[in-house]
Amino acid sequence: MKLRTFPKTDLQVSEVGFGVWTVATGWWGEKTDDEAIALLHAARDCGINFFDTADTYGNGRGETLLQQAFGPNPQGLVYATKFGYDFYNNADARRGQQEIPHDFSPNFVRFACEQSLQRLGVEAIPLWQIHNARMDSVQNDELWATLDDLKAQGKILHAGVALGPANGWLVEGIAAMRHRDIASLQVIHNMLEQHPGGDFFPDARAHDIGLLVRVPHSSGMLEGKYTPDTVFPPNDHRRHRPRSWLINGIKKLETLTFLTEGRNQTLGQAAIKFILSEPSVTSVLPNIYDEEQLRELAAAPDLPDLSAEDLARIADLEKINFGVQEDEPRFKGEPMSALEEWEAARLESHAAR
Repeated sequence: MKLRTFPKTDLQVSEVGFGVWTVATGWWGEKTDDEAIALLHAARDCGINFFDTADTYGNGRGETLLQQAFGPNPQGLVYATKFGYDFYNNADARRGQQEIPHDFSPNFVRFACEQSLQRLGVEAIPLWQIHNARMDSVQNDELWATLDDLKAQGKILHAGVALGPANGWLVEGIAAMRHRDIASLQVIHNMLEQHPGGDFFPDARAHDIGLLVRVPHSSGMLEGKYTPDTVFPPNDHRRHRPRSWLINGIKKLETLTFLTEGRNQTLGQAAIKFILSEPSVTSVLPNIYDEEQLRELAAAPDLPDLSAEDLARIADLEKINFGVQEDEPRFKGEPMSALEEWEAARLESHAAR
């Protein structure tokens, strides 16, 4: 397993990380604690040292599983977790896949930090990310001052921003990279869904931000195992996708057979190599749900890189949507004018001082 370092930090992490939500939430199949812990152990045995979770995954279960698996203050592992959703005081948090209110007040942020420290069993959180940040949280000076205080107290080492839950949030991500002290930005990006993920690359390079890429297989499509008859269980995260996504995705994969024909790699591995071809990416977070798939994807970094010709061919295919006609996606988030207005206001305020 190869390692990369978050710019401006000493956090060295595996190129393939482990997104704990697949074993903590039940949205990718139910896992008992023993099953989840066994998969976490297998990930470490494969060379994975980076585990990304959130306080709201399973209402704290994602963090607790890590301490159960690796004990307090484990050596050689890097944890990233997230905060912002008040699942402590909101009963809707237990109803499954829906957003609940954020709370970024200083008291709640400090409380959430202490709770995550206890569940993880660590003295400091290496990377603490705002969970599904909106523009108001990026603009919230009080929130960022609180994060600075937590850094000064040694409770967190670095701050980051995670965008979502759906694809989009371009303005929010660019604003955070340009104007806030963050080590990482977590985005959705994959061969089939390159926008707006790829639009974050220039600012990530310019401002030395490490990108964390989740959903690198387009919710499993780029693992190459779906068929027109595939049906997802009732609580499965993929069930919300329309059937057209399944059928169109299978058609798109017909244009990508060159990535596996005559090569000793799977489509799932090629999908990870595609992400890792971008130097601003620090780690890829595939959705891992069994040991066979874990070992396949963890082996990807050690395979030959995709060639310049491969990447050019993928880019040409993306321009024609891989030969499939479908509606343009609607991306979530603020318009670019919101960033321009905020930047202008910040410049005016700075000049007034």
